[in-house]
Amino acid sequence: MSIDEDRKIVMRLIMGDAKAFSVLVDRYQNLVFHVTKKIIPEQADAEDVCQEVFVKIHKNIGTFKYQSKLSTWIASIAYFTALNHLKKNKRYQNEDFTEDLLNIRTDQDDPEELLVKKSTTAYINKLIAQLPENYRVVLTLYHLEEFSIEEINETTGMPEGTIKNYLFRARKLLKDKVKHYLKEDYEER
Repeated sequence: MSIDEDRKIVMRLIMGDAKAFSVLVDRYQNLVFHVTKKIIPEQADAEDVCQEVFVKIHKNIGTFKYQSKLSTWIASIAYFTALNHLKKNKRYQNEDFTEDLLNIRTDQDDPEELLVKKSTTAYINKLIAQLPENYRVVLTLYHLEEFSIEEINETTGMPEGTIKNYLFRARKLLKDKVKHYLKEDYEER
């Protein structure tokens, strides 16, 4: 969405246009869900937090100052709302969850290719789910949402050097785990 479109939506929301809020939700619900789901693994809780995020956006849209993109401001609200929810609910500590990170198009795949992709995706998702929370969030924002380092900084408040470090470490951990997996698979043959 362009900056001009963002400004129009924000102005319409401030003026009380209910349709504008519906447009905003349609445009940003995937972003909010991606950010929230990377922090809160339980589907129902993540959905509840997403609703809470949009309530906060609606209540606070007048405070948006155009110092960043609207998507960055919204992602920041999602990030901190999800973190607060996680802190309040200690049951998430030390749980192992599988995340659905890769969105693979399989329209033209034959069944064997589909099975290989599904297995690979499941394995990579399992590996990503084992990463520390900050690594998962940074990977999601950078690779799935295509945020820049600066936008991740604005969203999370993490220093840019830390973000780059987390990206580097997360990629290295994933690469090492995949190499280990491939080595074991090769040795079994």
